[in-house]
Formats: sequence, C-alpha cells, structure tokens
Amino acid sequence: MIKKLAVVMCMFVVLTVAAATAGCSAKQALRSAAQIAKKTYYDTVPDSSIKVGDIDVSYKMFGDGAPLVMITGYSTTKDTWSPEFLQALASKYKVIVFDNRGMGKTTAGTKPFTIDQFGDDTAGLIDALGFGKANVLGWSIGGDIALSVVVNHPDKVIKLVSYAGDCGGKQKIPSPKYKDILKSLQDVKAPAKTVLAALYPGWFMEANPDYAAQFPWPRELSKPENIEKQNQAYETWAGVYDKLPSISRPVLVSGGDLDVSTPWANAPILYKRIPGARVAEFKGAGHGLQYMYPYDYAYAITNFLSSN
Repeated sequence: MIKKLAVVMCMFVVLTVAAATAGCSAKQALRSAAQIAKKTYYDTVPDSSIKVGDIDVSYKMFGDGAPLVMITGYSTTKDTWSPEFLQALASKYKVIVFDNRGMGKTTAGTKPFTIDQFGDDTAGLIDALGFGKANVLGWSIGGDIALSVVVNHPDKVIKLVSYAGDCGGKQKIPSPKYKDILKSLQDVKAPAKTVLAALYPGWFMEANPDYAAQFPWPRELSKPENIEKQNQAYETWAGVYDKLPSISRPVLVSGGDLDVSTPWANAPILYKRIPGARVAEFKGAGHGLQYMYPYDYAYAITNFLSSN
C-alpha cells in the first residue's frame, strides 16, 4: 500500500536501453575504460580482510576517486558482481566490494543476523577503511541494507544508490518464490537456466544463448545455515517505510521494469517517499541489470554520483 505525500520532490530519469544509446560519448568513455585490460580489476586485486566489530570482513578495493562501497545481494558473494560493471565504475571511483556477514570469506561473528546489523557492519567497514563517509550502492537485499545504513548512519553516506531494493516490512511488494532460485546460486548442481531466470527476462536468454557462460558464477561458497539466517533477517525486517521521508542524502532508485525478484512496483514506494529521489528505470531489464547493460547502468550511476 502506497501513501501519497502532499509534496513529493522526485526527478524521473527513465532510461530505455537500446543500441542507439551506446553511441553516447560519455558512455563510450566508460566502455573503453572498462575494456582496456582483458583481466578486470577484480581478478588482479588480492583479497584483503579487516576487523569490523565482531567479524573479519573480506573485501577488495580498486580504482581511484571517491569511495563507492557496494553491498551485494541475497546469498551472493563479492565475486558475483559483473566484472564489466565493476570495471566501468572503477574508472571513476574507488570501488569496494565485500562479503556480507557470514557470506563467502567474511566470518559470521557472534551478533544476530539482522538487516540493521548488516547496515551497522557496512558503516563499520567505511570507518575501518578510514573513509569517514562513502557513496553506497546496494543490490537486492543489499539495497535494503543500504537503506538501513542511510537511515541509521546518515553521516557515513555521501550518496546512495538503491538497485532493486525495497522498503521492507508489510509495505514491500514481495516475490518469495524467486528467493529460492537466487539461493540456488550457491548450488553447483542447479541448472543454469533455472538459476538465472531470477536475473534475466526470457527474451534476453533467447537473444543471448551464451548468457550462462558469460555469467560470473561465484567462486566463493557460503554455509547453508548462514544463508538461511540471512534469509530470516530479510523476512523479519520491519523495514524503513516510515523513515523514508527523513532521508537527507541524495538517493538514486534504480532497476529493471521486468525484475521478477524485486518487482519494479517497489520502486515508487521508495522514490515517492524519499525527498528529492532520482529514478533510473531500465526498460526490458531484470534483476540482473548489471549483467545485461553494465556500461549503460554504470553511466547512470556515475552521472548521479557526480551531479550536484
């Protein structure tokens, strides 16, 4: 249920992805920068670990510029980001990718798994790395964690990008059956088409028959019990619906209109309640927007982050 505000400050930037848009010089610059080397930053930078509260956080950091901390999605690890997407962002920003609590190479610690605790972990990581504050991008459940960060630790956030996130609580628009599919990213025996149906629309898989070979399958695995605890954290999160109007940092609400994992209907709940929120809607894209259109999406993000 969406409550309409009397006054809503919201700038819409609706992006339709088409071949004609690829000729834009700014986007081409990002594409060129991302294709300079065959190996991505991710593969050329070793894992690092840093103490954050009760956990040891595994992370990688690359690129130059203002810090951009990226929070990954449900059950996934830092190696599941699109390499091209990361490379494009790292041509403009210092990118930090990391494993959430109990995922991949990050320890589970002793504190309960909650969305707000994951937000505290992210804020703690920003401090531990000596940034003071950073731009924050969250994908899927990471988008929810990012909202927790900006609500509970606003002084740690420069700007925020919500990628396929939702407000949580009873106001979110759920798609529970696809949570099980996303969890199967950690199942090496799961059929590729079954797994990636949560990320790609059917038309994309038909038009790109090599989609499975191009996908960055996780090289890190997480314990099933930790994945279940992360799921419970998401399902029991009270959300931030009532707190959205209090957000004072610039926010970009982004995603694909064919997302079946976090339905695009969640986006208006966010951008209609967050003062001055901007919107980047990619027509024809799914939950795996970063894999489908890495350069166009990176351009939308860097354009937002660099704007006044």
